Amino acid sequence: MQMIRTIIRPEKTTEVLSELLAAGFPAVTKLDVVGRGKQKGIMVGDIQYDEIPKQMLILVVSDEDKDDAVRVILRTAKTGDGHYGDGRIFVSAVSDAWTISSGKAGL
Repeated sequence: MQMIRTIIRPEKTTEVLSELLAAGFPAVTKLDVVGRGKQKGIMVGDIQYDEIPKQMLILVVSDEDKDDAVRVILRTAKTGDGHYGDGRIFVSAVSDAWTISSGKAGL
Protein backbone atom coordinates (compact mmCIF):
# COMPACT_ATOMS: atom_id res chain seq x y z
CA MET A 1 0.00 0.00 0.00
CA GLN A 2 1.10 3.55 -0.68
CA MET A 3 0.06 6.83 0.96
CA ILE A 4 -0.16 9.74 -1.44
CA ARG A 5 -0.11 13.22 0.08
CA THR A 6 -0.50 16.08 -2.30
CA ILE A 7 -0.50 19.79 -1.60
CA ILE A 8 -2.34 21.77 -4.26
CA ARG A 9 -3.88 25.15 -4.98
CA PRO A 10 -7.34 25.46 -3.34
CA GLU A 11 -8.98 26.36 -6.66
CA LYS A 12 -7.90 22.98 -8.09
CA THR A 13 -9.32 20.85 -5.26
CA THR A 14 -12.79 20.24 -6.71
CA GLU A 15 -11.38 19.21 -10.08
CA VAL A 16 -8.75 16.91 -8.57
CA LEU A 17 -11.28 15.24 -6.24
CA SER A 18 -13.72 14.75 -9.12
CA GLU A 19 -11.06 13.19 -11.34
CA LEU A 20 -9.81 10.92 -8.55
CA LEU A 21 -13.38 9.70 -7.99
CA ALA A 22 -13.89 9.09 -11.71
CA ALA A 23 -10.61 7.13 -11.82
CA GLY A 24 -11.74 4.85 -8.98
CA PHE A 25 -10.18 6.58 -5.99
CA PRO A 26 -13.16 7.65 -3.83
CA ALA A 27 -11.47 7.61 -0.40
CA VAL A 28 -9.66 10.92 0.17
CA THR A 29 -8.97 13.05 3.24
CA LYS A 30 -8.85 16.81 2.66
CA LEU A 31 -7.13 19.34 4.92
CA ASP A 32 -6.75 23.11 4.79
CA VAL A 33 -3.05 23.92 5.18
CA VAL A 34 -0.76 26.92 4.81
CA GLY A 35 2.88 27.10 3.90
CA ARG A 36 5.41 28.03 1.30
CA GLY A 37 7.49 26.16 -1.23
CA LYS A 38 10.72 26.82 -3.07
CA GLN A 39 9.51 30.27 -4.06
CA LYS A 40 9.71 31.26 -0.37
CA GLY A 41 6.26 32.82 -0.35
CA ILE A 42 5.04 35.86 -2.22
CA MET A 43 6.52 39.35 -2.02
CA VAL A 44 4.02 42.18 -2.52
CA GLY A 45 5.75 45.50 -2.18
CA ASP A 46 7.64 45.38 1.12
CA ILE A 47 5.45 42.63 2.58
CA GLN A 48 6.48 38.95 2.50
CA TYR A 49 3.58 36.48 2.58
CA ASP A 50 4.89 33.08 3.56
CA GLU A 51 1.69 31.42 4.73
CA ILE A 52 0.05 30.66 1.39
CA PRO A 53 -3.31 28.80 1.67
CA LYS A 54 -3.27 25.33 0.11
CA GLN A 55 -5.21 22.09 0.30
CA MET A 56 -3.69 18.75 1.27
CA LEU A 57 -5.28 15.60 -0.08
CA ILE A 58 -4.35 12.25 1.42
CA LEU A 59 -5.23 8.87 -0.04
CA VAL A 60 -3.98 5.33 0.41
CA VAL A 61 -3.92 3.08 -2.63
CA SER A 62 -2.59 -0.32 -3.59
CA ASP A 63 0.96 -0.52 -4.90
CA GLU A 64 -0.43 -1.29 -8.36
CA ASP A 65 -2.69 1.81 -8.37
CA LYS A 66 -0.08 4.32 -7.18
CA ASP A 67 1.07 5.47 -10.62
CA ASP A 68 -2.52 5.90 -11.88
CA ALA A 69 -3.46 8.05 -8.89
CA VAL A 70 -0.32 10.17 -9.23
CA ARG A 71 -1.00 10.69 -12.95
CA VAL A 72 -4.54 11.91 -12.20
CA ILE A 73 -3.22 14.43 -9.68
CA LEU A 74 -0.41 15.63 -11.96
CA ARG A 75 -2.80 16.11 -14.86
CA THR A 76 -5.55 17.93 -12.97
CA ALA A 77 -3.64 19.98 -10.37
CA LYS A 78 -1.35 21.68 -12.87
CA THR A 79 -2.27 25.22 -13.93
CA GLY A 80 -1.92 25.93 -17.64
CA ASP A 81 1.77 25.66 -18.50
CA GLY A 82 2.62 25.06 -14.85
CA HIS A 83 3.53 27.72 -12.34
CA TYR A 84 5.32 27.98 -9.02
CA GLY A 85 2.91 27.03 -6.29
CA ASP A 86 1.04 24.35 -8.27
CA GLY A 87 1.98 21.91 -5.52
CA ARG A 88 3.79 18.73 -4.61
CA ILE A 89 3.06 15.02 -4.41
CA PHE A 90 4.65 12.85 -1.73
CA VAL A 91 4.39 9.05 -1.80
CA SER A 92 5.33 6.81 1.12
CA ALA A 93 4.86 3.17 1.98
CA VAL A 94 2.06 2.09 4.33
CA SER A 95 2.85 -1.13 6.17
CA ASP A 96 -0.62 -1.79 7.62
CA ALA A 97 -4.16 -0.41 7.63
CA TRP A 98 -7.34 -1.49 9.38
CA THR A 99 -10.98 -0.54 9.00
CA ILE A 100 -12.18 0.41 12.46
CA SER A 101 -15.82 -0.62 12.02
CA SER A 102 -15.03 -4.16 10.83
CA GLY A 103 -11.56 -4.67 12.28
CA LYS A 104 -10.41 -5.99 8.91
CA ALA A 105 -6.86 -5.39 7.71
CA GLY A 106 -6.03 -3.94 4.30
CA LEU A 107 -7.78 -1.52 1.99
